[in-house]
Amino acid sequence: MSDARPNFFDFDVTKIFGDFRFRPFDVEAIWAAQRRNIEALSLANQLAVEGVNAVAKRQIEMTQQSFDELTSLVTEMVQPASAEDRIAKHTEYAKRAIDKGLNLGREIAMMATKTGGDVVEVLHKRTAEGLDEMRGFACKNAATTATPV
Repeated sequence: MSDARPNFFDFDVTKIFGDFRFRPFDVEAIWAAQRRNIEALSLANQLAVEGVNAVAKRQIEMTQQSFDELTSLVTEMVQPASAEDRIAKHTEYAKRAIDKGLNLGREIAMMATKTGGDVVEVLHKRTAEGLDEMRGFACKNAATTATPV
């Protein structure tokens, strides 16, 4: 009988894990999917920034137009006129200002809605593609690990 003990590190790993069913992942496919996710997020961010810039530019234009109209109104008001003419001009200006404000507000809301819709469409498309990819990964992994009977 030998007193020699077996070394702890002297064992065959393949015997221990031989029956273990490890599902290998396609790392390249997962990286490609993540790359497409990042590209979709980048595109959505770009669309959002462009939309915000367009809205801000339009608001600046609207503000400039409003100041121009206000300047012309003040110029008209310093001209000599009867009280009835001044009241009529003020009323007409107020009516135009309210109508224009509502229309411009509607325009800004439509621009923002379009931008939001474009961003959501990009994200929705990529989410659907990502879920299809996940299903494909799962089906592929299940098929590769299935044992023939």
